[in-house]
Amino acid sequence: MAPTDELVFAPLGGVGEIGMNLGLYGFGPRKARTWLIVDLGMSFAGEEAPGVDLVLPDIRFLEAEKKHIAGLVLTHAHEDHIGAVLDLWPRLKCPIYTTRFTAGLLEAKRAGEPGAPSQLPITVVRSGGTVDIGPFGVEFIPVAHSIPDSHALAIRTSVGLVVHTGDWKLDPTPVVGLPTDVARLKALGDEGVRAIICDSTNAVRDGVSPSEADVGASLREIVGKAKHRVAFTTFSSNVARIRGIAESAYANGREVVVVGRALERVIGVAREQGLLDGVPAFRTAEAYGYLPREKVVAILTGSQGEQRAALRRIADDDHPEIALSPGDLVVFSSRTIPGNEKVVNHIVNALTKRGVEVLTDRKALVHVSGHPRRGELAEMYRMVRPQVSIPVHGEALHLHEHAQLAKSLGVPEVVNCYDGNVIRLAPGPAERVDDVPFGRLYKDGRLLIPDGGRSIPERRKLSFVGAVSVAVAVDRQGGLAGDPSVEITGVPERGEGGIDMLDHVLDTVVATLDTLPKARRRDPDALAETLERAVRSAVNAVWGKKPVCHVHILEV
Repeated sequence: MAPTDELVFAPLGGVGEIGMNLGLYGFGPRKARTWLIVDLGMSFAGEEAPGVDLVLPDIRFLEAEKKHIAGLVLTHAHEDHIGAVLDLWPRLKCPIYTTRFTAGLLEAKRAGEPGAPSQLPITVVRSGGTVDIGPFGVEFIPVAHSIPDSHALAIRTSVGLVVHTGDWKLDPTPVVGLPTDVARLKALGDEGVRAIICDSTNAVRDGVSPSEADVGASLREIVGKAKHRVAFTTFSSNVARIRGIAESAYANGREVVVVGRALERVIGVAREQGLLDGVPAFRTAEAYGYLPREKVVAILTGSQGEQRAALRRIADDDHPEIALSPGDLVVFSSRTIPGNEKVVNHIVNALTKRGVEVLTDRKALVHVSGHPRRGELAEMYRMVRPQVSIPVHGEALHLHEHAQLAKSLGVPEVVNCYDGNVIRLAPGPAERVDDVPFGRLYKDGRLLIPDGGRSIPERRKLSFVGAVSVAVAVDRQGGLAGDPSVEITGVPERGEGGIDMLDHVLDTVVATLDTLPKARRRDPDALAETLERAVRSAVNAVWGKKPVCHVHILEV
């Protein structure tokens, strides 16, 4: 170890927000650090970004440090941890390290996505194994979560050991996959842990999360009582839940129909890796209409209200093969991710209006979180006994509650951290020592748009006030070469007093042109500016809002 070597942690996503997880560990002298990336995830766009598909972390800092990146480690295969890999890896082109199921799911996703990289340099590490990545020794420690093959990381350097928990919970009966390796975590605590970088998602909830096995027993009872079709929607990646639903169906003499590409992809990888051994092959959507109502259990994509997912299309009566009838039951075996409440409520209301029964986790044990509650967090701290706690993976309230809990448990140093902060972990006291650029990229179609770009704010404005387009042709002398053309989009057809808005705008354009001398008409920029002000003012007078106005001057 050189005297100037430091170990730092710097999140670029997922700290102060839910989703879009991207953590960095840097080692070496301050001006020549080697970087280890942990996870590269996405989040869903909300109303603040109309028309946008996904939100990815801005990696301009990593692009500038590209030559100093040792590798990318993926803790597990949830989209908020791997969902940006296919879009952003080509900008980094670093080695990728992960375990078998995560690698399989990422490869299946790559193979099915147009424009994805032709290959990814993935090194598959066995669960419980260790790999050296530059100056970092990284051990993959199995943890229970709501997707198989999830891991915490023990990251070793010459200045100290860090435990990066990833997403985890303490579940002795996870149904699919390994339980959290409590013995190994205790051994790390005995070895001496400098810092823990720990999941905060459920830090506001007391107690201990129920087991996945408890959910399976509840689902079996729900299916047994149902008189007609039962449709479950859940996170596509939750193989344990898929298995539990299937076992509930077969125990009650029902067939399982799977609908949705994301589910089919996960199920394909799970079957290849033996995670669904003993579960018969599922039926496809084509079989749905031929099965008696009382003999069907369907598993559907769309638990978060995604626009083209199966459940949304069924709720909107827009699915070519699947329909639900009065008396059928839909079970949301999931939680609603913050920001998705409106679209999920739309589905619930649409189904309810059609006489379909809807069951959520507010009424029955149909879902458990994959994240630790306060009792489990306390147990993790008792096992690992870190000198430093840095809460991550949560919004400000989650991080605060986690920090208070860590302090109450006697952790000597608790550091508040948010995206862009650089926290020194060792040597010396843990503290914020720098900041690095961070932000968001909006995936808009096939493009990645920086947060500071014009298109998203302009789109937001258009969604509130609409647009008016005006086209005017003038000759070289400033005379009109034809009648003006006007189009309105997103503007009310009639204003106050029943005024026809299109006629009102056209009259305003004509009247404004009549008042202008020909010399001013010969200046295209001045003419466009004058017409824009006049139109916006005229519309505001009969609507109370000023639309976006585009004026095109054609010189002939």
